[in-house]
Amino acid sequence: MAKVNDNYLKLPGSYLFSTIGKKVKDFSEKNPDKEIIRLGIGDVTQPLAPAVIDALHKAVDEMGNADSFMGYAPDLGYSFLREVISEKDFKARGCDIEADEIFVSDGAKSDCGNIQEIFGLDNRIAVCDPVYPVYVDSNVMAGRTGEYDPQLERFKDVIYMKCTKENGFTPDIPSEVPDLIYLCFPNNPTGAVMKKEQLQEWVDYANKHDSVILYDAAYESYISEADVPHSIYECEGARDCAIEFRSFSKTAGFTGLRLGYTVIPKSLKTGGVDLWPLWARRHGTKYNGAPYIVQRAGEAVYSAEGRKQVEEQIAYYMQNAKIISEGLKDAGFEAYGGVNAPYIWMKTPDNMTSWEFFDYLLEKGNVVGTPGSGFGPSGEHYFRLTAFGSRENTERAIERIKTL
Repeated sequence: MAKVNDNYLKLPGSYLFSTIGKKVKDFSEKNPDKEIIRLGIGDVTQPLAPAVIDALHKAVDEMGNADSFMGYAPDLGYSFLREVISEKDFKARGCDIEADEIFVSDGAKSDCGNIQEIFGLDNRIAVCDPVYPVYVDSNVMAGRTGEYDPQLERFKDVIYMKCTKENGFTPDIPSEVPDLIYLCFPNNPTGAVMKKEQLQEWVDYANKHDSVILYDAAYESYISEADVPHSIYECEGARDCAIEFRSFSKTAGFTGLRLGYTVIPKSLKTGGVDLWPLWARRHGTKYNGAPYIVQRAGEAVYSAEGRKQVEEQIAYYMQNAKIISEGLKDAGFEAYGGVNAPYIWMKTPDNMTSWEFFDYLLEKGNVVGTPGSGFGPSGEHYFRLTAFGSRENTERAIERIKTL
């Protein structure tokens, strides 16, 4: 008899965004006359930049010619993409990251979920609370988190680092020493950031305790403040303790193409073991790279024309974020984020739970957001709105919220 992985049975309920999708579908079927505005799931809405489209067309034409046809991509990704990433994303910011320390993949979400495979099951993980669910969920599936306590809404063996209004939604150093530390900045869902001196404290802490920081920088392109680092490798000693994840999904609108990468410096060790060859073996064995045409599209993002077009799209979304943030505050809500990230983190009114507010907003305003409790226990009584809608829908959504 085939047996299931019992760890999957420890996951409470369904995936956050699946639950949202079901609720919205049920509401739409019962209210077909209602027009719903979606500011929940963080999917982009603007079309791909013209420079990216041109690169895709050219790459497709190459695939139709025997002399330029490309089959499987190299395990780490094509050198033309890794080299431009090394130069533009890291060396231009003073970070010593070489092209062969960059692993191209089909997205940061995949890598954030898969990275735990190279670590033992007896490692203790620490996560920001609230934060993107994939970090905890993937460790639950692996069997690293212990049992779930439904009353506390926590897994027994996970160190939850509270990120609240009182600490600026950035975590304090935990009293228990974790082996693996998940950090996401700019943060999803709160939109909070760490200043360089704050992040340096975490790097020093990890090096002191031989911990590994798993740093999700998927939203670094939205940073607007000069004293906020775009990469953890801007901190001294980070090469010896940190793995970084990046994504083209939000930076360049590649949610429908799928492209990302992970950086593992060759100097990174834990317990005397080099991590680069472990991920290289995993990456090569369970190949999750991106096709040639997608990697050529990624290369185009770094061209002068592509960079300008992508920055215009980012500015468009951040203007949406400003509209949401200012609109909520004008309506009397507490709102955070939206300055260095495309997310606004709002306090629910009248002490509503986040799911109560979700239902209220859907029913009364026909607007969809994301309940904060879906990102962790400390997300209760908060709600996430995204700036990835159209300008028209963003403005209309805020007008609806103001009339509630």
